[in-house]
Amino acid sequence: MMSTSSSLDSAESNGSNVWAYKAAFDKRYQKFLDEVTPYYAYRWIGTVVILGLFMLRIFILQGFYIVTYALGIYLLNLFLAFLQPKFDPSLEMDITENEGEEGPSLPTQADEEFKPFIRRLPEFKFWYSSTKAIVISLFCTFFPFFDIPVFWPILLIYFCILFAITMKRQIKHMRKYNYVPFDIGKKAYNEQNNESSNNVNVSLGEI
Repeated sequence: MMSTSSSLDSAESNGSNVWAYKAAFDKRYQKFLDEVTPYYAYRWIGTVVILGLFMLRIFILQGFYIVTYALGIYLLNLFLAFLQPKFDPSLEMDITENEGEEGPSLPTQADEEFKPFIRRLPEFKFWYSSTKAIVISLFCTFFPFFDIPVFWPILLIYFCILFAITMKRQIKHMRKYNYVPFDIGKKAYNEQNNESSNNVNVSLGEI
């Protein structure tokens, strides 16, 4: 009986130690993610480097085309979610039409609410999911049973067609509902406004 109780106590202590190590690892890992969040350029450079290593390994091995195709489809879905707004404007338009309104419009007064573009998939989650998928795909290339024989030109042609169709549909959706998923040009506009306001302040100060 004493040996049985001691073995149970040791098993419980080992289990508690494992959970403690796991909690400490999760805490350090989350701290690392929090620290690298502002450095989006360095994060994406690291992801591109890992993707380059994966493609180099595929080129050297001349195999694992199914893994590459699955990774490409997954990254395409992530990219589409990154481009799409969190709230579908087509659904909002249907709601406003059912309520008898004319549809969504720009604010005409300064005190009206402005709705900025909110992504369906935020940039950090897009980076994190993409990097994790590339690392998993690179890890799969070390196991021969993932190397399923397939005629890779068919997969490449099908992926190119799918990419062209989905991007064409996304661009039509962006044009139809008049939204831009990137903030290119807005910073320059704000800088021009700041420069003009500074010039006005300087001229008023001289007066």
